[in-house]
Amino acid sequence: MSFGETPITVVGNLTADPEIKFTEGGAALAKFTIAATPRVFDRETNQWKDGTSTFFRCAAWRHLAEHIGDSLTKGTRVVAFGRIRQHDWQTPQGENRSMLALEVDEIGASLRFTNVSIEGKRTNGAAPSGDDPWNTTANPAKDTADIPF
Repeated sequence: MSFGETPITVVGNLTADPEIKFTEGGAALAKFTIAATPRVFDRETNQWKDGTSTFFRCAAWRHLAEHIGDSLTKGTRVVAFGRIRQHDWQTPQGENRSMLALEVDEIGASLRFTNVSIEGKRTNGAAPSGDDPWNTTANPAKDTADIPF
């Protein structure tokens, strides 16, 4: 993320199956919408009810886009992190248009109301060496002060 960008985390449900397209250069693009609906307490009925939904148009690129297409479907509750981007264009009639969208950097299924199973393995050479997925010997810290947490 660059300086001046607007980071955001959205929790909600996919309103439809993600739409996957490929650019002329072969890069995958996933487009989908997340509906974030707060629960509010109605004092008159003494019950919880759905509040007003906010719909976030989202886009993700490359491997993430492909994983989204393979993993997420309409109704899936997700936690998505990314940045707000403004998209400007002109209609064929010459009218200027603009919209905000969430460019997703990370996304996963929410475990609040369901269980999920993780399948597969790391892609594009991201797996550390050896059988230990937490292997840090390839780049050991000189001192515990070098560890960022």
